[in-house]
Amino acid sequence: RDADLAIIEGMMGLYDGREAQSDAGSAAEIAQLLQTPVILVLDAWAQARSAAAVVLGFQRFAPQLPLVGVMANRVAGAGHARLLSEALASTCGLPLLAAFPALTEAPWPERHLGLLPATEQTLSSTRLDSLLTLFRQSCALDQILTLARQAPPLVACASRAESPAPASDERVRLALAYDEAFSFYYPDTLDLLRQAGAELVPFSPLHDRQLPADCAGLYLGGGFPEEYAAQLAANEELRRALAELVAGGLPCYAECGGLMYLCRHLYTASGKTYPMLGLIKRDCIMESASAALQIGYRLAQAQRESLLLPHGAQVRGHEFHYSRLDMGPAPAEAAYLLSSPDGQYQQLEGFARGNLLASYLHLSFSGFPEAAWRFVAAARRWRQSRL
Repeated sequence: RDADLAIIEGMMGLYDGREAQSDAGSAAEIAQLLQTPVILVLDAWAQARSAAAVVLGFQRFAPQLPLVGVMANRVAGAGHARLLSEALASTCGLPLLAAFPALTEAPWPERHLGLLPATEQTLSSTRLDSLLTLFRQSCALDQILTLARQAPPLVACASRAESPAPASDERVRLALAYDEAFSFYYPDTLDLLRQAGAELVPFSPLHDRQLPADCAGLYLGGGFPEEYAAQLAANEELRRALAELVAGGLPCYAECGGLMYLCRHLYTASGKTYPMLGLIKRDCIMESASAALQIGYRLAQAQRESLLLPHGAQVRGHEFHYSRLDMGPAPAEAAYLLSSPDGQYQQLEGFARGNLLASYLHLSFSGFPEAAWRFVAAARRWRQSRL
């Protein structure tokens, strides 16, 4: 609340959301709901007035959108920036707020799912200083701050679902996989788990030999286990410990990369095979072709009572992965019936049995806060059973 500037970064294009016929689920819809000023980021390489035509199309596509300016990438120099500025002002009535030059070296490495996460790549102070200098030289920061202050105050709203109070003031410890291989978590999900009474204890499936002491639940989030398959496989002591604990009843929730870690084997795109935990009797196979990419918003209906959800509950989430399982779940073990918002895609997915729930779905607990309370309650019951 005390920040000078709050930035909402949109995924994909401004108008890309959960379907092709509307703005639903897009950055544009969020901006309209919040009345947030929008700055359009544009690749300006080899164009000047044509760039203004593109921006004009964005303006007219949704006239109600509060579009206030443009940041241009890959600008060839001061002359190019001047042409862009004049074209935008005369055609669109918008200022050019930044003109970033084309860089010979990428400021941040990329991989198949996008930029490398901060858990794997750190900026040296020298590199960071050079980027800050570039930003100051290329960006009208004072003008951006002035435009940002046009945003009306945000009024917090209550959750759509009432959540029960924690059953006890005593915190229950949940082990949270967090290292180079596992780092994809929605912050609001972690907040809800804490509100439900959890103490989240980070650990590393790569580097630690045991779970942290006194943990009564396990959360394996998404990440890049395929990039660290050899190291994960080599940590046999932890793999055995986790497999024994979960087989013995420890509540375990796994998403995407976490699901991959629970499988019997992980086959990398280079053809190598590594043993994983073996709790899900499937093999996970990495694909390199873009045709293998599964990406999009999903509606999920719980096919049975599980660690997080009652039977029939409907939740929302997101899929984003290049891997697949050698065989899907049997109907008797499937966690969800997944469907795309347009109904064109539908399949059984995930595994739900007793204390274990594992799926490719990145689930947003905000849409069903009861999930956090159910997870913590299960962990508390397991801890009590061990006393």
